[in-house]
Amino acid sequence: MSTLNRAAAAQTIDERRAMRRTVAAAALGNGLEFFDFTVYSFFAVLIGRLFFPASSDAGALMLSLATFGVGFVARPLGSVAIGAYADRVGRKPALVLTVALMALGTGIIGFAPTYAQIGIAAPLLIVIGRLLQGFSAGGEVGAATTLLMESGGARRRGELVSWQMASQGGAALAGALVALTLSRWLPPDALQGWGWRVPFVLGLLIGPVGFYLRRHLDDTLPHPAAGAPRVSRRIPWRQVAAGTLLVIGGTSTMYTIVFFLPSFLTLTLGMPASVSLLSGCTAGAVMLAGSPFAGRFADRLRRRKPMLQTVCAISTALVLPAFHAMRAWPSVFTVLAVVVVLIGLMTLSSPAGFVMILEALRPEVRATSLGMIYALGVTIFGGFAQLIVSALWRATGSFYAPAWYVLGGGVASFVGLALFREETAR
Repeated sequence: MSTLNRAAAAQTIDERRAMRRTVAAAALGNGLEFFDFTVYSFFAVLIGRLFFPASSDAGALMLSLATFGVGFVARPLGSVAIGAYADRVGRKPALVLTVALMALGTGIIGFAPTYAQIGIAAPLLIVIGRLLQGFSAGGEVGAATTLLMESGGARRRGELVSWQMASQGGAALAGALVALTLSRWLPPDALQGWGWRVPFVLGLLIGPVGFYLRRHLDDTLPHPAAGAPRVSRRIPWRQVAAGTLLVIGGTSTMYTIVFFLPSFLTLTLGMPASVSLLSGCTAGAVMLAGSPFAGRFADRLRRRKPMLQTVCAISTALVLPAFHAMRAWPSVFTVLAVVVVLIGLMTLSSPAGFVMILEALRPEVRATSLGMIYALGVTIFGGFAQLIVSALWRATGSFYAPAWYVLGGGVASFVGLALFREETAR
């Protein structure tokens, strides 16, 4: 091998290593958020009992879940504040900030004294921790996904962006397995005394790793040349509105099928409680394994909108038959098959959808706009999905109430796709 060839090979290896570090650094914060989401959901009853005084366990659980929802309310604020910081100062400093805030919020929850120890200050600490996590998560997706998209050439954007979805799946799977391990191996007193804190401490330990990796990232924010005219930082509201509608389908599917459906089936069809953990692990595994392939597939498409419309139509059409199958043949196998099909279709479309949105946004407002799209869609149709579907079910008494909610999300995504103006790569 000639000297020139050896130098070229060495450069290629260095570039690949740098890209792997970029992917790991960008995906870590989003993964930490989903890890905490899964763990908090798993231990919601226990956290409610320890931190929220109420006349019954049901009341404590409702207060615990309401506090969990506070994190979603803080997301839009974080998407605007941190997104603007990423678009003006840089993607790198914004990502350093988000992982620091996420670790701080996680640490507060993990080490907070209980209500029996410090009284009313205990639930206030949990609220503060959730606010910090939500604020950080609101800015995380826009800045991290933008950096991934801008780090590679136009032919690798789908593959790079797909690692955001893969990190969510891997983190949800890890969170469920950690929670299961603790619940199985620790006696109830130990689990209530200190065991539930272990996952949050693990999440806190991930924070310094993410902070270090992100401090050594190469920023991708383009800086205008000296003397160049001022760039417009006007938010493209049409694209933001259409993009928000676009993400509702995947959001309603994810939060209804994975987080609400298992409990719903336990109440209506007498399914075993273990179906909740199994469905969460299955969904996480599908997202983790399928996202990179979906990203590479998106990179092969000249236009992504037709594929997204096709997948949206198929997944929407399958919702009611899927619920009919679960009612006609109630079994864990049927539920897991529904999870694999619907979450698999969502995973297939996500990288293409993110890349299409990002390419339509100007770099000067890209992180802010994407953060707003994701935060608004997830806050309203994800964070409050369980409350909305529960209200629909109680009002109608219909087994198909969750299906109608997911179906409505699919229709909203189809409308968003029709309104969204696909642009050439920027």
